[in-house]
Amino acid sequence: MKKIAIIQSNYIPWKGYFHIIQKVDHFVFLDTAQYTNRDWRNRNRIKTPEGLKWLTVPTNGTQSMKINEVIIDNSTDWRKKHLKSLEKSYGKCKYFNKYFELFNNILMKKNWENLSGLNQLLIKEISRMLDINTFFSDSREFELIEGKNEKIISIIQQLNGDHYITGPAARSYINENIFKLNDIKVELMDYSNYPIYNQPWGMFTNNVSVLDLLFCEGLDSSEFIWKK
Repeated sequence: MKKIAIIQSNYIPWKGYFHIIQKVDHFVFLDTAQYTNRDWRNRNRIKTPEGLKWLTVPTNGTQSMKINEVIIDNSTDWRKKHLKSLEKSYGKCKYFNKYFELFNNILMKKNWENLSGLNQLLIKEISRMLDINTFFSDSREFELIEGKNEKIISIIQQLNGDHYITGPAARSYINENIFKLNDIKVELMDYSNYPIYNQPWGMFTNNVSVLDLLFCEGLDSSEFIWKK
C-alpha cells in the first residue's frame, strides 16, 4: 500500500497539516490550484499576551492566480515583524531558541519573492525537525488533467499510489465512487482529540501554527500530533 496526500501549501501550518504528511509515503504540494484570499496560504495564527494574532505574508495574490504565481510584497519588512511577534509571544518558552534560530535563518536567508517557494521550504524544514521522512513533490512535476477528483486520481496513479489521505473538508467535493472505481482507498483525517500541552497565554487552542508546539515541547512535539 502506498499512501498519498495532495494539498496546497500553507504558511507555517498547524500541527494537523504535519500529521497528514507523517501518515503518507508521498506528499504533493498542489500549488497549481487557485489562490484563495483570506485563507491559510499566506498567513497563520499564533498565541500572544493579547490573544490570537495573524502573521500574514503580504502578496499580490488574487483568485485569478494560481498559488505558485503569487508574488510576495516586500515593500514592508514583514519578516522582521513576524520574528519580533514570535519573540514577544514565545521568547520564554523552553525550546524557543532551538527552533527560532532555524526559522529566522530561513526567513532572512534571501529576499523571498515567491510565496509557494517560501511555504514549501518551511514545510519541508519543519517536517525534518519532526523527524518526518515523507517524500515531497510539486504538482508541476505531473501531467495534470481537468476535474478536481480526476486530477487527484491522476497524480496518485502517476505515483503508483492506492491510498489517498486528505482533510475532513474534502468530504464536500470528494466523489469516493470514482476513487473506488480506480482502486484507490480514501481516508479522511480525524483532527479530534489532540492532547493538550503546556501552551502559554490562557486557554488552550489547537488552531495555531505548529511553531507554537515546537517552541513549547521541542523534540517531544510528535507526542502531541500522531502519537495521540
